[in-house]
Formats: sequence, C-alpha cells, structure tokens
Amino acid sequence: LFLYWVMAFITKTIKLVKYWQSGWGVSDLRFCITGVMVILNGLLMAVEINVIRVRRYVFFMNPQKVKPPEDLQDLGVRFLQPFVNLLSKATYWWMNTLIISAHKKPIDLKAIGKLPIAMRAVTNYVCLKDAYEEQKKKVADRPNRTPSIWLAMYRAFGRPILLSSTFRYLADLLGFAGPLCISGIVQRVNETKNGTNNANGDYSTERLKKTNEILKGIKLLKLYAWENIFCRSVEETRMKELSSLKTFALYTSLSIFMNAAIPIAAVLATFVTHAYASGNNLKPAEAFASLSLFHILVTPLFLLSTVVRFAVKAIISVQKLNEFLLSDEIGDDSWRTGEGALTLESCKKHIGAQSKPINRKQPGRYHLDSFEQCRRLRPTETEDIAIKVTDGYFSWGSGLATLSNIDIRIPTGQLTMIVGQVGCGKSSLLLAILGEMQTLEGKVHWSNVNESEPSFEATRSRNRYSVAYAAQKPWLLNATVEENITFGSPFNRQRYKAVTDACSLQPDIDLLPFGDQTEIGERGINLSGGQRQRICVARALYQNTNIVFLDDPFSALDIHLSDHLMQEGILKFLKEDKRTLVLVTHKLQYLTHADWIIAMKDGSVLREGTLKDIQTKDVELYEHWKTLMNRQDQELEKDMEADQTTLERKTLRRAMYSREAKAQMEDEDEEEEEEEDDDDNMSTVMRLRTKMPWKTCWWYLTSGGFFLLFLMIFSKLLKHSVIVAIDYWLATWTSEYNINNTGKADQTFYVAGFSILCGAGIFLCLVTSLTVEWMGLTAAKNLHHNLLNKIILGPIRFFDTTPLGLILNRFSADTNIIDQHIPPTLESLTRSTLLCLSAIGMISYATPVFLVALVPLGVAFYFIQKYFRVASKDLQELDDSTQLPLLCHFSETAEGLTTIRAFRHETRFKQRMLELTDTNNIAYLFLSAANRWLEVRTDYLGACIVLTASITSISGSSNSGLVGLGLLYALTITNYLNWVVRNLADLEVQMGAVKKVNSFLTMESENYEGTMDPSQVPEHWPQEGEIKIHDLCVRYENNLKPVLKHVKAYIKPGQKVGICGRTGSGKSSLSLAFFRMVDIFDGKIVIDGIDISKLPLHTLRSRLSIILQDPILFSGSIRFNLDPECKCTDDRLWEALEIAQLKNMVKSLPGGLDAVVTEGGENFSVGQRQLFCLARAFVRKSSILIMDEATASIDMATENILQKVVMTAFADRTVVTIAHRVSSIVDAGLVLVFSEGILVECDTGPNLLAHKNGLFSTLVMTNK
Repeated sequence: LFLYWVMAFITKTIKLVKYWQSGWGVSDLRFCITGVMVILNGLLMAVEINVIRVRRYVFFMNPQKVKPPEDLQDLGVRFLQPFVNLLSKATYWWMNTLIISAHKKPIDLKAIGKLPIAMRAVTNYVCLKDAYEEQKKKVADRPNRTPSIWLAMYRAFGRPILLSSTFRYLADLLGFAGPLCISGIVQRVNETKNGTNNANGDYSTERLKKTNEILKGIKLLKLYAWENIFCRSVEETRMKELSSLKTFALYTSLSIFMNAAIPIAAVLATFVTHAYASGNNLKPAEAFASLSLFHILVTPLFLLSTVVRFAVKAIISVQKLNEFLLSDEIGDDSWRTGEGALTLESCKKHIGAQSKPINRKQPGRYHLDSFEQCRRLRPTETEDIAIKVTDGYFSWGSGLATLSNIDIRIPTGQLTMIVGQVGCGKSSLLLAILGEMQTLEGKVHWSNVNESEPSFEATRSRNRYSVAYAAQKPWLLNATVEENITFGSPFNRQRYKAVTDACSLQPDIDLLPFGDQTEIGERGINLSGGQRQRICVARALYQNTNIVFLDDPFSALDIHLSDHLMQEGILKFLKEDKRTLVLVTHKLQYLTHADWIIAMKDGSVLREGTLKDIQTKDVELYEHWKTLMNRQDQELEKDMEADQTTLERKTLRRAMYSREAKAQMEDEDEEEEEEEDDDDNMSTVMRLRTKMPWKTCWWYLTSGGFFLLFLMIFSKLLKHSVIVAIDYWLATWTSEYNINNTGKADQTFYVAGFSILCGAGIFLCLVTSLTVEWMGLTAAKNLHHNLLNKIILGPIRFFDTTPLGLILNRFSADTNIIDQHIPPTLESLTRSTLLCLSAIGMISYATPVFLVALVPLGVAFYFIQKYFRVASKDLQELDDSTQLPLLCHFSETAEGLTTIRAFRHETRFKQRMLELTDTNNIAYLFLSAANRWLEVRTDYLGACIVLTASITSISGSSNSGLVGLGLLYALTITNYLNWVVRNLADLEVQMGAVKKVNSFLTMESENYEGTMDPSQVPEHWPQEGEIKIHDLCVRYENNLKPVLKHVKAYIKPGQKVGICGRTGSGKSSLSLAFFRMVDIFDGKIVIDGIDISKLPLHTLRSRLSIILQDPILFSGSIRFNLDPECKCTDDRLWEALEIAQLKNMVKSLPGGLDAVVTEGGENFSVGQRQLFCLARAFVRKSSILIMDEATASIDMATENILQKVVMTAFADRTVVTIAHRVSSIVDAGLVLVFSEGILVECDTGPNLLAHKNGLFSTLVMTNK
C-alpha cells in the first residue's frame, strides 16, 4: 500500500506540473482537483510511512498506551484502494488494439484460400484472450487487482523485505529462501501439469470422437445389440483420460499443498530459529507483525504459479499471433492486372522454381476505406476480351506450380465453360484469375467496359469492379435466406423474385418456417447441400456485376434442378443480359450452350475454342466427350424415376418438419407468454434467480461418495482449527512472556507445542488438497459413467427429438467443467469460507462485543452477495453471447474469404468485425464494472470489520496476545470476503453443467428386461424364420397417435416379403416393431413360436439382422465393422466379402481385413459401404433379414448386386424388404401394402397387380 501511494503521489505531481507549464492555474477546475489529489496522496503516503516507522497499535507492550485516532488513520485509506486500477485499464487498451488487428488481418491475408494459418491464429488469439482474462479473473479475487506477474513476484519476494525489518538477517534468509527454494519445484509441477493436460486433451478428443460415432450410429447399434461393445470402447478411453486426470489432480494437489504449507513452514522455521538463536524474548510486536506478513504471503504464493502458467501460455500465443499478423497480404490491385507478378526473366525456367517473397503491406491499419471506393480495373489492348491470362504459372505457395503454361482468354458478354477431369485444376484456374493463388510467372489482364458503347449508361450502374463468384463448396452466412442472397446489396423485389425463380428456390423457401426470413444457421446447417448450392448461385446472380464465376454449381443438384438452373438462370437470366459468365462444370451435355470452351488436363490448358473448333481440330477429344455424354444420359434416365420418388419423399419430410417447427415455435411463444403472465411479480422472479442450486450441489457432492465427502468436510474443519490453534498458541506464548518473562524451560514447552501444531497443519494441508481433488475426480467418473449408460440405453425416440449437438455438448463442454473446473472452485470456496468463519470466530473470542456489530455486517454481506451473483451470472452470459457472434463471424470470414474478396466486400466485413468487437468489449466492461462493484463493497465491509474490531479491543480487558491475534484476523478477512462471493458465483454457474447432466439422467430408459430368461431361449432361435403378426398396434410414445393399427399377417419360413406404401404409411414402423424399437401397446409378434415381447431386448436384437437405408461404418478396421464381437473366423469374413463382391477390393488394400476404415467409412463410396453392410448381415447368420429401403442411397449397379446377393446368399432365409422402388418387389412371394398405418392389401405381387384399382397397382403405375 505504501508503494501504491508513493506511485500515486508521483504521478499526480507530474500531472500537476504539466498543467502548470501549460499555463493552467487555480482558476481551472481540473488543476484544482489534481492539486487536491496530490495533497491527499501525500498525506496518505505520510500515514503509511508513520505506520511502518512506529509499528503502532498491534505492536504494543500494554493496551493502555494505544491512541486510536492516530493509529487508525491507515484503516480509512483502505476505502479508496479499489477505485484506481491504471495498469489493468492500460492492459485492456492494449488488448483492444490486438483484437482489432487480429480481426481485420484475415481480410487481407494472402494465402487464406489454402493455408490453415488463419484458423490457427483464431485459436491462439482465443487462447491469448482466455489467458489474459483468466489471469485477470484470478488476480481479481484479491484486494489489489493489477493483473501483473510482477505484482505476484513482489508479493512473494518483496514482503520478506518488510519482514526483515523485524527479524533482520534471519528473516532475510528464511523469507527469501522459502519462495526461492520452491520456485523450481513449482515450475516443475506446472510443467508436468501442462504435459498431463495435453495428454488429457488427446484422450478427451478420442473419447468425443467415439461418442460422436455412437450417437450418429445409435440406431444401428441398438438394432444389432452392439451398445455394450461400443460403450466399453468409450469407457476404455475414458479410463485413460481419468488416469491422466488422476496425474493432473495429484500435481494440482501438490501445488495447492505447497501454496498452503509453505507459509506455515516459514512461520515455524522463523519463530523456532529466533527463539533459540537470538536468545531474546518473543514480543507481541515482533510476532504479530511477522505473522501478519506471513498471512499475506499465502495469496501471492497461491497465485504465483497460476500467473506464471498463464504468462507462459500468453507468450506462446503471442508468438503464434506474431506469425499470423506478419503474414503476407494481398496488397493493391497489381495482383489483378499482373503488374505485381514476377517477370519471365526474373524467374527460373523450370516449373518447380522457388518464388520470391511478396511485398507485405504493413499490418494493423485502422482507417476504413469507403465501401464504394472499389479498386478500378485497368484496360487491355482489346475490349472484346474480358479477361486474358498470358504465360501464367500459379502456385498455392509451395513454390511448385499447380497451374502451368496458362494462356487463355475469356470473351466479354459470353458463356465460357471450363471442363476437365477431377483434379485437373478447373477451380484453381478461377482462383488464380481472382488473385487467390501466387503468381510465379505471367500476367492476368482485366478489361474495362467500353464507354463509347450505346449501352454504357445502362452498364454504368453495375459494380464493374467486383466479380460475382459462387464457390464449389457452398459458403453461407449465419443469417436469413434473403440476406444471403442480397449479400449487402440494396433489396429489389422484382430482381429478387426473378433470381429465386431462376434458381428454383421459391418452393424451398415456402417450406421454411419463416420463409426467406428464416435463419439458416452456421454454414447453412439446416439446409440440404442442393439448397445451399442454389442460394450461393442466387447470390451471384443477384449481384449487379459484369462478370460472374460459377464453380460447378450443378454438383449437388438433381437433373431437374440442374436443367432449370441452366435454362432459367444461366441461358436466360445471365446470358441474355450480356454478362460475362465463366462456368466450371462436369455436365458435358451443356457444352452445346457454350460460346467458348476451355478444356484442362493436369493443371494445363488442353484445348481452347468453340465446340465446333474443338470438333474440327481435336477429333479424339470430341469423341471422348461424346462417349461420356452418352454414359451420363443413360445414368440420368435410370435415375429419373428414383429422383422423382426421392424428391417427393424429401418434400413431404421437409413440409412435415416445417409444420412441426412452426407448431413448436408457436407452443414456445405461448409458454413464454404464460410464464410472463405468471412472473409479473418481480419479487418472485428475484427469489427464483437468487436461489443457489443447493440441491444440485448436494447431488454433485454425493456423486463423489459419502466417505470422501465426510473426509473432505472433516479434514477441512480440522485443518482450519489447527491453523487457528497455531495462531492462538503464538498469542499465548507472547502474552506469557509479557506477563511472567518465561525462562528457557517454558520456552522449550512453547516451541515444542508450536512445532507439533505446525506439523499437524502441514499434514492436514496435504490431506485436504488430496481429498478435494479425489472427490471431484470420483464425482466426474461416476457422472460420466451414468450419463453414457443412460444415453446408450435411451429410447430411439429420444435421439429423434434431441439434437445431436445438444447430447454431445453434455459429453464435451459440461464434462470438461465437471472434470477440471468444479474441484478447484469448490476447494477455493471452502477454504475462503472457513478462513472468514475462523477470522470472525477469533475476533469474537478476543472481543465478544464484536458479535453485536456482526449482525448488521452479516446482513449487508448477504444482500451484497445475493445481488452480485445474479448480476454476475447474467453479465457472464451476456459476455459469452456477444463473444460467440464475434468468433462465428471471424470463422465465417476466414472460410469465405475468397468469395468476400471476389465480391469486393472486405470493408463491409471489417466494419462488421469492429461492431461485434465493440459489442463484446462493452459486455466485458460491464462484467468488470460488476466485479469492481463487489470489490468496493467487500473492501468497505473488511474495513468496517477492522475498525469495529479495533474499537472493541480498546475497551476490552483481554491480554495483548489475543487482541493482536484478533486484529490480525480482522486485517486478513478482507482478502477472503471477495473470494467467498466470487467463488460462490462461479460455483453457481459451473453447477449448471451438473444440472444439465442430471436432466439426462432422469430420462426413462428402454426396458431391456423380459419375462423370459436368456437361458430359456433356444440357442439357434429363430431357426425357421416364421413370423406371425397378431392385431398389432404400434406408437412411438404414450402421448402420440398410433402409427400401426391392428395389423395381421403371416410370413412363412424362408419367404421373401415386400412392404410398400406411400410416405408416412407405417412401413418403417413395422420394421422397428420387429426389434421392439417402438411401443407395442396392443397385439403381438410371434417369431418361431416365441412372443418377442417376452424376450430380453439384447437377446431379441442380437438374433435378427437388418440393412438400413443409410449405410453406416465405424472407424477402425474392416474386421471390426463386420464382426465387432470377434466371434467369426477369417474364413467366414472372407466368405461374406466374396458374397458381397468386395473380396478383391479388400484384398488389394494394405492389411486386408485389418485395413483402416475412417470415421463414417468416408474412404469408401456409398455403394461400397452398403455392400459392407450386406456382408455384415450375412456374417450374423440370422434366419430373418430386414431391408429398410436399403437401395435408396445407392446407384443402379450396386442395387443390382445387392438384390442378386439377397436372392442367392439369403435364399433359405426370411427376407422382409421395405421397398424404395415398388418395381423391385413385384415378384415377391408376399406383398404387404400399407396406408395410414393400416394394412390394406396382402397377397402375392401378381395377384395384387390383377386388381387394377388396388393401391399396389396404383403405386406401380405411378412409379413407372
């Protein structure tokens, strides 16, 4: 405090001198205020000097000599301490500069199109900001809030300097030796903790990956009764993670132990050494002056390791950000005209020449260019050519040319198509023209519009300096459909309607809950791939630009939408408007519409010209195109019928989804209105919001085990009792010296007692630190185990109605909070609470009159903490909610930077970043202001406690030792009042994660038990495959309508059965009923004489086989995907692969059966994945196979293979096929036709076709 007043006095004096030199005088208010502050700071500095000089009040021989008015002046000055925090504010100003630089940098980054540096920088920026805020949060819990590592070092090493004024050289030795000796140990412990934390992160990532796979494939796992196998896999990874967490907890306990034990050990060493070495009596003035400094030493020791760790993290993040902020930038327009490209002579002639460094634009500019001030394109020698590339060599930054020898021209106002095989460089060519690739050689020339043309005035309104670009991978903003299409341009209703019609978007918009005002989510997550692609194309069409680049816009569209977009969007909307269009496509059937064609191969231009030119000059290429076109036409004809059926089904599903979404939102609105009506009483609202979740806290504590809970509470109480006993023993020791002048023998007694108590205190510090961490670890283990099992055993309806991200969040963010955040918060809360209670108890014991003043102080503290917790929670949520859009916008900008720069919207996105940054800063400053609000009030309370204790001690008759001890605790209580409230608020927020987990644990699980014991079921059941369905009624939940109503059917052993019906007729519900995945509330299904409702679920599902519509593979090996239970021999697996016609392909893979399968089976095609599923079903040897629209997602060739295999390999088994194409079940031995949950027709296919007016005949005719 003395140093603070000195610095404040010097600062204000310098400011006053500058005012005087500037001509200001006493007539100026600011000069007068500064002068008063100089005088005030000088007086306070003098008071502190006097306090240090005379060491009065606490350091006395007899209480009667105390003079309160002079000696209590230092107490009042503590009120002003929280109001000044210059270093903290300066630090946040510096963070603002960093934030602006980091946010604006990606807009101008040169290599963002291909290099991941920007996303790494996002991560490091977040790490740096988190490290800064975490450091600030940690140090904000103590009275002096300056977030500086120097302050922590000063407190750890500077306080012993004051101690040396009491005990001289001995204190110097012990005071400095303690922190210096443990500094290396602390650093070693922190390094080990960081290494363990990194390993724990790897295990956590692996666990989340496996959990995500389980959630994505939960339907298949339940149908195959593989839940326990995959659950064990997650549990094994969790055990590795817990082993890492145990190591982390151990070192955390050691860190907490050292922080708590070092001051006790230092006190023991100092006083015992002084007692025997100096030979002088231990006086209260010396003892309690030293003891107060040792008490103050606890906080910096506790924070030193934390501050060092976060400082190291911040340094690493700054180094990574430095690389990011100094990365190459786009620069001026020279990259578009080719003037900034290297000349031919300055480059090496071979393609792999290393490029020269590009000139960097200095980062950190803060002025904003006007959005209308676009970079003007320079004219070339001819105005008939919009773009011309000469001698172009382009690279993605490695120095090796991706595109070589590029000499092309793009005619003005015409349709240019770029075609070629996959990976030949078509998309790269567009990006090279846009300047996103590094130019090794050559030039790119852009032409202006000829102002002498008659149409110049009409053309002039267009933004001639930007390119409307639709990337191959759709990029959308987290905004409405309308905002994505207009993309910052003025809204023109007529043009908007023309664009949406041209892209066939209006039917999709009509299905959305709020039409084109529907938020489409991050990356368009709630839209299909085709919808996202068409919105991107619509954005390019809507922009009023001369040039349009479309990169493979038909890739995600079916034939109907592709034809419509080609005719209405390209040939009519764009081409008739005389706009220059460059189209990259694989659809060779559209080549006849091209005015100019560029054919590419292996990164070079193979041929350029019109279709007629290519037909004449390169007959071989033209014939190759004709062959490919004929093949595509044949595939299209085969898929026409499937596309129509799929389109109808998807449309109906989208409509159902939209209606459900609307109904759900309406219900939510009604509920909110009801809640608002019920909660009009503000007192009721405040009562609910200020109530601590004690029930959740108790539930968390009991999850750690009652023994560990009892041990934690008992050890904590015992530890703080011993710490109080240590101080009390010292008070008795010093008082005895004052009264009796105790000799050497009695000194040995006091030293021995003091040593025993200090040793017990050190041991209990170790016990409490270990107990808290182990209890938290046990609670985390039990909560995750219970959550995983509850989710795995949950009904399938739960997964249909609960978003995957919400479930996964319980296993990621919430589990992380339970694992690593709650235990230290709980430890800090219990420690600070018990310290406050110990202090109040000791003050009350020394001066019982203090209890009278304790009542109003307690009431004030209760209201302060109640209102702060509510405000802190809301402001923390506000800070999080404003930071999320900022990071999302940052991520969106990095992902869509090519599109943003092509459209010339850099300034708009920079401005948006600044707006979001300001919003987040304001929210964070509000949170900081709330913390300062708490700081001021808790310091006032602490000062009042000191003042009250001091006054009451004067009138008391207690001995000097007890009075000194009471005042010592009064001085230290201020340090912990703030800790109690802050930790209580943090614990309340963190308990929200426990509450979310608990909400899932109350979910009702599937009933896996049955009336029959598994041993009563025959080993080879079902052997025949006979199925009897008696008056079956099915529903998904008790409160929902039946989806199947009184179904009766008989399926003979080995019979091939087909099931069909319109969308929503109940076909798939019947397949789920065989596995009891739905609620069978009436009737029964009997398989080979056994009612399936009596069987245990695991037994039933493990005896049947099913192939679903969407093929699902899991990461691992081919062997694991075919037989995760490891029951079959290799010969059996190879036989299954041979039947599925996959044997040769698997043999060619490295490892054969042990070949790697990536997550989701992405390293195999959809058709191959479905054939693997067929092999999986064969391996199971079940006599009943159910195919639920298994051919819906595969091509015709794979479907033929699958049907052929089913007819041969499963000839002796009962096969129930839910038809995707009705024509595929015409020859089935039995056909079941459903309509609205009712079985309306049941007979052989030919017999049903004989009824011309029957539903089956209608379905067959409709799908022809």
